[in-house]
Amino acid sequence: MTKTTTKPKAAALPLNQILAGDCIEVMRSLPEASVDLIFADPPYNLQLKGELHRPDNSRVDAVDDAWDQFSSFAAYDRFTRDWLDAARRLLKPNGAIWVIGSYHNVFRLGAELQNQGFWILNDVVWRKSNPMPNFRGKRLTNAHETLIWASKSEAAKYTFNYEALKALNEGVQMRSDWVLPICTGHEREKDAAGDKAHPTQKPESLLHRVIVGTTNPGDVVLDPFFGTGTTGAVAKMLGREFIGIEREAAYREVAERRLARVRKFDREALEITGSKRAEPRVPFGQVVERGMLRPGEELFSIGSRFKAKVRADGTLVGNDVKGSIHQVGAHLEGAPSCNGWTYWHFKREGKMIPIDILRQQIRAEMEADTARPN
Repeated sequence: MTKTTTKPKAAALPLNQILAGDCIEVMRSLPEASVDLIFADPPYNLQLKGELHRPDNSRVDAVDDAWDQFSSFAAYDRFTRDWLDAARRLLKPNGAIWVIGSYHNVFRLGAELQNQGFWILNDVVWRKSNPMPNFRGKRLTNAHETLIWASKSEAAKYTFNYEALKALNEGVQMRSDWVLPICTGHEREKDAAGDKAHPTQKPESLLHRVIVGTTNPGDVVLDPFFGTGTTGAVAKMLGREFIGIEREAAYREVAERRLARVRKFDREALEITGSKRAEPRVPFGQVVERGMLRPGEELFSIGSRFKAKVRADGTLVGNDVKGSIHQVGAHLEGAPSCNGWTYWHFKREGKMIPIDILRQQIRAEMEADTARPN
């Protein structure tokens, strides 16, 4: 159950709460270096002049709220400088930030990020598959927004779940142009009158990709412009902790109702595909030392075109070539490189089994030993 509080305690991090008030003041009251990721959707500063109408003369419900009104670009820049300074203070040394904006403000955001020492990692184009048309017909349809992903510093070891994003993209490396629909239909939060509760509510699919790709379960995600709570809802579902800051009472009420409906996914569903490079390294010699393969035992290549014998020191010998499982496989195939773990197989009860099975068995034992309490 989420709740609204007006004065967060500086001594403790108010997890899974919506904090009421000005985001700059609230962030300055929170413990330093306590947050893993910040997702920020600040005011666009659209500078709208008058009402916007469709060709049939019906009025467009555009962003004309007080929170998007600034007296000048200088005033907006001061606001941007102050909230980014407060946000940077909150980030852990290896933390990162995502900011999203339109052409009205994203360039000013990017410049201030660099001014404050953030290190820009990517800019991502969110291409809307169902954008709102340009009703006046005097400009191109604004069919995208830009996200900037930046680490706290150039040296930060930020989280990037490369394999998980690749899996989300059907096994292909995730690109920096994301085609996702805007928030519509059942996902759009409504107010008491049945109207849309927030003019720029972001789709959960966008936050899902950000959070899966750049955080781990248990990480703390802060949103200083919480609105109707998309960041909190997705973070909660994905097993992350969240902190929301929102000054508008009407948005907080909608977000609280929304978060009360959200249920966390089960532990198994929250697991994501990890990087092979992050897995414990297992030398082939360890397979031999543990008696999983014996010196003198024969290994066979894919299709059994070649064979080699296991030696006591964890190397192979075959066709007068000696070396590691990778070197011998590459030599026999006449290739520049070879993944020996998937190339070589051993026989058990007439079946060919990749030696990588043995490596995975050792890794599973290593992980079990690490998880076991002392």
